Amino acid sequence: MTKFSTNLSWKIKNKYLLIIYLILSIIKKMKKFLKWSFIIVFLLILSVTIAVGFYISSIYFKAKSIPLDEEALLTQAVNIEIFDNENIPIKEDNQINNNYTKISTLQDHTKNAFISIEDKNFYTHNGVNYKRIAKATINNLKSRKLKEGASTITQQLIKNTLLTSEKTFERKIKEIALAQKLEKEYSKDEILEKYLNVIYFGNNCYGIENASNYYFSCPAKELSISQSALLAGIIKSPAKYSPTKNRENCLKRRNLVLSEMYKDGFIETAQYNQAINSPLNLSLNLQSKNKLNSYSQSAIDEAEEILKIPARQIALKGYKIYTYQNKEKQTALENALFNQELNCDGSAIVIDNDKMAVSAYIGKSNYKILDAKRQPGSAIKPLLVYAPALNEDIIYPCTQILDEKTTISDYNPKNVGDVYHGYVSATEALSKSINIPAVKILSYTGIEKSKLYAESMGINFDENDNSYAIALGGMTYGVNIKQLANAYSTFANEGKFAEAKFINFITDKNNKLVYINKPNFQDCLREDSAYLLTDMLKECAKTGTAKKLSQFDNIASKTGTVGKKNSKQNLDAWNVSYTKAQTVAVWLGNLDNTPIDYAGGNQPTQIVKSYMETIEDNSTFNIPSCIEERAIDSTELNENHRVVLANPYMPERYTQTEIFSKFNMPNDISNKFTQVPKQTFKGKVVENRANIEFESKDYITYRFKSGEFVLKEVSGKNGTQNVSLPIKSNKQIIEIEYFYTLSPEITQIEKLTFLNTKFGEKKDKWYV
Repeated sequence: MTKFSTNLSWKIKNKYLLIIYLILSIIKKMKKFLKWSFIIVFLLILSVTIAVGFYISSIYFKAKSIPLDEEALLTQAVNIEIFDNENIPIKEDNQINNNYTKISTLQDHTKNAFISIEDKNFYTHNGVNYKRIAKATINNLKSRKLKEGASTITQQLIKNTLLTSEKTFERKIKEIALAQKLEKEYSKDEILEKYLNVIYFGNNCYGIENASNYYFSCPAKELSISQSALLAGIIKSPAKYSPTKNRENCLKRRNLVLSEMYKDGFIETAQYNQAINSPLNLSLNLQSKNKLNSYSQSAIDEAEEILKIPARQIALKGYKIYTYQNKEKQTALENALFNQELNCDGSAIVIDNDKMAVSAYIGKSNYKILDAKRQPGSAIKPLLVYAPALNEDIIYPCTQILDEKTTISDYNPKNVGDVYHGYVSATEALSKSINIPAVKILSYTGIEKSKLYAESMGINFDENDNSYAIALGGMTYGVNIKQLANAYSTFANEGKFAEAKFINFITDKNNKLVYINKPNFQDCLREDSAYLLTDMLKECAKTGTAKKLSQFDNIASKTGTVGKKNSKQNLDAWNVSYTKAQTVAVWLGNLDNTPIDYAGGNQPTQIVKSYMETIEDNSTFNIPSCIEERAIDSTELNENHRVVLANPYMPERYTQTEIFSKFNMPNDISNKFTQVPKQTFKGKVVENRANIEFESKDYITYRFKSGEFVLKEVSGKNGTQNVSLPIKSNKQIIEIEYFYTLSPEITQIEKLTFLNTKFGEKKDKWYV
């Protein structure tokens, strides 16, 4: 026993020693591996760092050798050449930055407002603030996006006059190199003066003089502290901080600028308190020529996006913009809009569906309409509700939906005037813009799936647009007129979407082509779905809310009206109409949300009508091979709200012809006129007469007989009927023969027997 224990103990010890030996060996090898791994990683990092350093250095020194473009820095007013579709110059004011101001004329608080919010160390750095760049780099690495630029005023001047607006490291390095070069050739005040005269303040205002004149109707030298802070706050994001569109954002930003000015010691406590408590107090210069909503300005805005440079650079570099503007259509559209003598803002657009080109555009407002999004109202229904439901094979155009008061997921939609119509077809609901069916159909398809369809046609939704209210156009932000017209062109283009453009092509100063538009069509809907929806919207133009267009056989249309909450007044009125060749959209409203007296079916539709009467358009929609006409049982549709095909024996009087997609045909065939369905007849005696109650159908004849004698006949009536017949014996048998009126050979017979049992001298007792 002792020997065994000793051997076992020795074996266990040896086992542990072996394990320890193996662990130590592995650790030794791991140390060696980690050592070499560290060396390799270090060498890799070093190599990458050196390579990046060489790359950055090459860009930097190459940029240093680039001569500064004196013309771009010094030229004040410049023009952009813009041409229509026949290469004829568009005669509109395309001048950029036509008002220049000397820095010596500006008050200190105006200059200091920009210094405080944009570049506190402007007068001490050499064009670059390295601390800000380091901080911005760290933040960009954290977010994995180039969100922060840390540009000084000098760098911003370089970007706005000499470089593109692309957010790339290469452009940033060039910007730094050129900014340092600029600082050596110009004084700080000269740089600040040039900067203040080229930056963009929104609403087509380039330079502080133009901005001051537009927003406050005064020269820049007279700007107050509050006004100076407001303008300094705008330039970070002219759309986000626009005083005309986003007043709350603008006010917060202005107050931030005032706070920074106070911290920097540029204004006293009393000045700060007075300025920060003052309202925006805009005084728009309405007498100044307004080209915000012209065709050429819209083309310039598009060119800025394409070339990634501001408008001033486009002019200085000699780019020429060739557009799709059709002079005849432009004139017709302007006449149609302005001949209405409207007392509100308004806009109209025409899109060539084949080229996806903006043929004509005009706007009437003190603000830029294409920058604003408005609630679309019922004009969203075809895009968000009916097209998705058709494409998902959920409805037919003739599908009946019960229009009634309803609640869906805590949402209580209402019809206009709180009027409800019972069962209506999808076509009628769309053409007459009835709300309840639209909300119900959206619930059938699903909000998220329906939104995907609308998004594929260029409609953008906010993350909060998740309620059934969007079926009626209740969006957080809405759409602009170009987006809405663009989306409708999908239906004319057999379910294919492409973004419409103002610009056909752009050339440089040497007439070399630098950009050409090539529409990129994407499939959004099947062509059968697009055609079915178009057919429904043609009914809207014939008998629905757009019936002012009933004289045109080739037009599909939809209206939209947005009412002011708790008021009978409206805020927006729309009409979007299209033929095979073109899409026309009209919006009326006020960008400051002042109510209007118009509705979509009135003035906007009249404007479309006036335009269509001027422009010859004989285009027609092609019927796809996958569309078929079929006769359905109208009696089944009206009685049981089912879509079933008519059988060959049904008289034409009781059928109606509808169009269907081959991919979504009704499966059931009516059994009517093959045999008469049995019915229930209720009999009772009222004052010694036989009273028979039943539900009649207008296509069935009911014949009440006693023996060979016909007592009564009922035909062509729908609903509950009460027939009173005389009783002439103690046992009266009444035979009810009922048959299809147009096919009397198909018949059914029911019998009711009335018995009389006497009780002595008392009244007779009758039984059925």
